[in-house]
Amino acid sequence: QVQLLESGGGLVQPGGSLRLSCTASGSIRTMDTMGWHRQVPGQQRRLVASINSIGATNYADSVKGRFTISRDNAKNTLYLQMNSLNPEDTAGYYCHGFFNGRNYWGQGTQVTVSS
Repeated sequence: QVQLLESGGGLVQPGGSLRLSCTASGSIRTMDTMGWHRQVPGQQRRLVASINSIGATNYADSVKGRFTISRDNAKNTLYLQMNSLNPEDTAGYYCHGFFNGRNYWGQGTQVTVSS
């Protein structure tokens, strides 16, 4: 089993920044694509950004140029640097990753952008 633990969420003013982290622990033999999704109550969970094992990235159009995804394989940790945040970015942010051929999800961390 693999566990994913997110951190770094919180309340931020419009235009501000946050950095989310997601650390994987457990019986990790292989680590493939990882990513962040976000979900607003009553709506589907949507991909924000993903990064594969060799560092190739993919972003939702709504966050391109503002968010940066990265990973530190030695630390089994995924990051999401979020800049120029706006109220539309308010959501629960969920980390996921493919480990040992299976997809795992974290419990999520709340990001609220409000003045």
